[in-house]
Amino acid sequence: MSDMPFAQDEKFAPNIGAENRNPEGIGFWALVAEDLASNDDGIWDQGFWALFWHRFGNWRMSVKVKPLRMPLTLIYRIMFKVTEWVCGIHLPYTVQVGRRVRLEHFGGMVLMAHSIGDDVVIRQNTTFGVSGLDDLDGRPIIGNRVQIGAGAVIVGRVHVYDDAKIGANAVVVKDVPAGLTVGGVPAKPIGGQGA
Repeated sequence: MSDMPFAQDEKFAPNIGAENRNPEGIGFWALVAEDLASNDDGIWDQGFWALFWHRFGNWRMSVKVKPLRMPLTLIYRIMFKVTEWVCGIHLPYTVQVGRRVRLEHFGGMVLMAHSIGDDVVIRQNTTFGVSGLDDLDGRPIIGNRVQIGAGAVIVGRVHVYDDAKIGANAVVVKDVPAGLTVGGVPAKPIGGQGA
C-alpha cells in the first residue's frame, strides 16, 4: 500500500475472500511470530489472537481442494466467533491486513476496513466500516504507519494515507492526507502537514 492514487473502482474493490490475502513474502508461521512480537502482552494479548485467527482464515484459502479446506473453514468460523466474544474484536479474514499491526488494549473493535497497512496501531473501541446501506462496499483504506486513537470511527470510501494520526473519538468521513493529524467530529486537521 502506498500513497499513490487509485482509480475509484479499483481502490475500493471488495475482497470476496476467495484467496489467501496474507502479506506476500512471509510464511504463515513467520507472520504469526511477527504478530506475537508486535503485540505487547504476547500470547495473552487479545489483539494477537484476533490477528492469529485472521491470518489463519486467509491461510486456509491457500488450500485449493475444497473438501480438504472444509475442516479448516469450520475451525476458522468457530474461532472467529470465539474471538469476537472473548476478545471483543471483529476482524474478518476478508480485510487485507499488513504486517506488524498492533491492536492495543481490550475490545470494542469492529474493523471492517477494505485494507489496513503495515505498522498500524489501532486502539480500543475503534470502528471501521460503511457509512450507510447505500454503499456496502465503501469501506476505508488505512495506510502504513497510521496511529488510531481510542474510540475513533472511520467510515465510508475514505483513505487514511501513510503516517496519519487519528485522534481519540474522532469521526473520519473524508480522506486524511499523509502525515496529517486529525481530531473531532467530524475530523478536522489539528496537526502535522497541512494543518
